[in-house]
Amino acid sequence: MRRGEIVGLAGLLGSGRTESVRLLTGIDKPDSGTLTVEGQPVKFSSPLAALKKGITYSTEDRKGNGIIADLTVRENIALALQAIRGAMHPIPRAELDMIVEKFMNALDINPRNPNALIKNLSGGNQQKVLLARWLAIEPTLLALDEPTRGIDVGAKAEIQRLVAELAKEGTSIIYVSSELEEVVRLCRRVAVMRDREMIALLDRSEGLTQDRILETIAATSSEPTRGENHG
Repeated sequence: MRRGEIVGLAGLLGSGRTESVRLLTGIDKPDSGTLTVEGQPVKFSSPLAALKKGITYSTEDRKGNGIIADLTVRENIALALQAIRGAMHPIPRAELDMIVEKFMNALDINPRNPNALIKNLSGGNQQKVLLARWLAIEPTLLALDEPTRGIDVGAKAEIQRLVAELAKEGTSIIYVSSELEEVVRLCRRVAVMRDREMIALLDRSEGLTQDRILETIAATSSEPTRGENHG
């Protein structure tokens, strides 16, 4: 992936989309293969190790594995940054308040109350708080798994706009979504998954459409195909 690029993962349920990003972000351990960051091979022993390299994962299970329901918006935003700094180095309150205010304004999180329990926010605003949590560490790579699932149309459009803005500002993004219209609109390249393998890498410059993705998924050939070679 290049800096500031959005790469989509598309495939049917069980194709390996979520498993792929969990491997890339240190949650699961690979049986084989090599991961390189800025040309250097790395092995992540944990999600925290990936976080320290600026690589983050926003889960598809927002309520089960994303938000901490009984904590405030402020506390939820602080989690990743505090994890990197360690329990022995708490974030000074003034610094934390500045970070929280910055991202609540930038992402238009409502209500604009950092002391509100996150469980009382709408699904769209909960998703924005999760984004704020990862953005607070200034990530180089952000893996978003079904970021617009279960939120209303307005919030969905806002999340998509924020993703595009993040890419323009230099954040690399892996975008996993079962909604192909989203994938086509946002992504420059799309890795098509089937049976936990990448069977094609489609490029916007070569005509990226929902129909082409569906045709690729449905193709009977097991030979991996690629569009333009990006290395």
